[in-house]
Amino acid sequence: MLPVLDDADLDLVAALQRAPRAPLSLLGEVLGVSPSTAGRRLARLESRRVLRVVGQPDWSLTGEGNPWHVWLTAEPGRAGELARRTAALPEAQLVATTAGRTDIYAVVQPGTRGAARELLTARLPSMPGVGSARSELVLRALTKTDRWRMPRLAEDRCAALDAAHLEEVGEPPSPAGRPPAPPRPDGEEMRVARLLREDARAPAAKIARELGVAQSTAYRTARQLLRDGVVRPRVEIEPALLGYAREAVVTLTLAPGDTAHAAEVLARHPSARYVSLAAGDSSLIHHGVWRDEDALADFLTVDLAALPGISAVVVLPVLDVLRRNWLDRHDGLLREPSGG
Repeated sequence: MLPVLDDADLDLVAALQRAPRAPLSLLGEVLGVSPSTAGRRLARLESRRVLRVVGQPDWSLTGEGNPWHVWLTAEPGRAGELARRTAALPEAQLVATTAGRTDIYAVVQPGTRGAARELLTARLPSMPGVGSARSELVLRALTKTDRWRMPRLAEDRCAALDAAHLEEVGEPPSPAGRPPAPPRPDGEEMRVARLLREDARAPAAKIARELGVAQSTAYRTARQLLRDGVVRPRVEIEPALLGYAREAVVTLTLAPGDTAHAAEVLARHPSARYVSLAAGDSSLIHHGVWRDEDALADFLTVDLAALPGISAVVVLPVLDVLRRNWLDRHDGLLREPSGG
């Protein structure tokens, strides 16, 4: 059974989604509680493995080239075993069991282009329990999960949090734009980036202490990495805990002339967690969350119906997520770093 979050918990999550690095003083002010109360509530959610504020790394930090979407069908009765094997791969960003045409959906990013060829053509297809495997290259992400927000807080609260977040990370790239890749960190910058991936709320004092550098150096380096988009802070929490019980991966095939418009519309859809252009059978892949089955039905029959040029739609309801944003999870809760 998933833990139940009360209204105060949900308010805190909503605030952190808008400003993951907001100081406790601002969180307390926005939520109408003391900073110490906000801090205790955040610590409690973290200790229960419900929530973690992590850094979403740019693709240039985690491999050479873009990620790949992967779909696996399993031999009868072996889907769970195969999903666990897939989640154990170091290249796996996301692994989920699904209903529908395939049993497992994954996003992988090998370290090099040569390693991608070996992973996609040899290692994945030959894993015990695989019936079939196919993959599609991510050409461009139109939106990533750090931009998904739970609509909960009043406008004035959102404005204060958005201003704090903007001060930390700068303007986010346009969903339809083509932002340049951020400069790849090296040496000391890479060490700070790795620490921010694990704990995106880490203050300069903690970074300086753990890495043995001056606090002023830690502050400048972390600030530059955040503003360059090398690491983008985000709240890691299962959507079902926030009331979004239905998660699905929707693949769409469109006429080339209609793809750009559909991509822009879907990237701004309130359900969108990860929307990407793909090279393969699909034109667009929309990984989203909805309150319930009726909301998903409205998306398919109303929102998609308004988009011209769609020739095929495949819906894969997500049954369970074993890994998300490189973090292992079990029954909706984050696993300990040791895997326990």
